[in-house]
Amino acid sequence: MLLLEAGVQMFLSQTAIAIILGLKVKDHSSNLSQGFAVFVVIMVCTFVSSFAWSWGPLGWLIPSETFPLETRSAGQSVTVCVNLLFTFVMAQAFLSMLCHFKYGIFLFFSGWVLVMSLFVLFLLPETKNVPIEEMTERVWKQHWLWKKFMEEEGPDDYEKGDGANGVNGNKTNKTGHANGYDPTSQL
Repeated sequence: MLLLEAGVQMFLSQTAIAIILGLKVKDHSSNLSQGFAVFVVIMVCTFVSSFAWSWGPLGWLIPSETFPLETRSAGQSVTVCVNLLFTFVMAQAFLSMLCHFKYGIFLFFSGWVLVMSLFVLFLLPETKNVPIEEMTERVWKQHWLWKKFMEEEGPDDYEKGDGANGVNGNKTNKTGHANGYDPTSQL
C-alpha cells in the first residue's frame, strides 16, 4: 500500500509541475508568478517526501524480503547492481533530457511512475506477515503470474537413503526425514 499511495502522490505532483511549467514558462520568458513558483516548490517537496517514505527505502527492503532464502544473496546483488546502474544512467542523461524535453521531462517521469505503480498493483505480491522461510510456498507459488515460473516438487526431488526407497522402504526428502515427517516439529 505504501508504494501505491506514494505512486499516486508522485504522479500527481510531477503532472502538476509539468502543466504549470508548460503553460507559464516559455523559452525566452520567465513569466512565472510568485504564487505559481511557490506551488511548484510545494509540488517538488511533495514528490521528494513521497519518494523518501516509500519508493526510496522500500526499493531496498522489498527485494531482501521477497527473495527465497536459497537465492537471496544473488537476488540482492542483482538488485543493487541494477539500482546503481540506472542511478548512474539517469544522472548522466538528466541535463540533456531537461534541455530537450523542457517541461515534458516531468511528464516523462510521471509516466514511469504510472508504469511502476501498475507493476506493483498487478505483479508485486503482498508479503505482510509472511515469514521469510515460507515466502516461496505462501507467496510466489500462489501468485496468479509468478506461479507459472515456480517448480513443483515431485517424486524426483527425493534423495535415496539406505536401499532403493530409503530407510525401511520409505522415501526420504532432502532433509533426511521420511515422508516429510520432521521430529523436531514436535518440540
